[in-house]
Amino acid sequence: MIQLEVITKTYPMGKRELTVLHGVTFHIAPGEMVAIMGPSGSGKSTTLNVLGCLDQPTSGRYYLDGRDVSRLNRRELARVRAHKIGFIFQSYNLLPRMSALDNVTLGLKYAGIRDRSLAREALARVGLADRESHRPAEMSGGEQQRVAIARALAKKPPVILADEPTGNLDSRSSEEIMGILTTLHKEQGNTLVMITHEQEMASYCQRVIHLKDGKVLREERP
Repeated sequence: MIQLEVITKTYPMGKRELTVLHGVTFHIAPGEMVAIMGPSGSGKSTTLNVLGCLDQPTSGRYYLDGRDVSRLNRRELARVRAHKIGFIFQSYNLLPRMSALDNVTLGLKYAGIRDRSLAREALARVGLADRESHRPAEMSGGEQQRVAIARALAKKPPVILADEPTGNLDSRSSEEIMGILTTLHKEQGNTLVMITHEQEMASYCQRVIHLKDGKVLREERP
């Protein structure tokens, strides 16, 4: 499902250049649940941006579901994001004036889907059928993250990218969120890639890719 082949990423810094990724290579099979770990500055966020088609590599190739997406233009990348990738963010990224149902529905609209029943179904699957009319301020952090998960899953994308999905939560809520992600991953068969700095959260995954200084340091199976 995901193939990164000798990916480099360099950013201009005035008269200098900063290389963040140095030939990153790894493959993720369809339906696999993988964690990417590493210290600050290891290249985790940049790797996630490349995986999510939010940024393009300076060199190398990125194949998503068999298609080379590393040289697409902005419009083509936006289309890939809309149909192939669901995002879960640490800060939830919910619109405060919209209900849980409207937040999930908005995510579907970006993908050109106007079936509101899919949003209701997704909220029910994360245990929020009775909270769909609530706004984010009326919900706990764990509930807001469940709305974010529902928004990512509602369009049934083949790939889910989760950026520190438990980073703003206490330990009990973190375990609850990881339980939901694990269950939904098994049920829907999405390929799930999670950025985390917590070993306990990474242990829910089938494989862990460790990055350091913009390179793949090692891989392990918890």
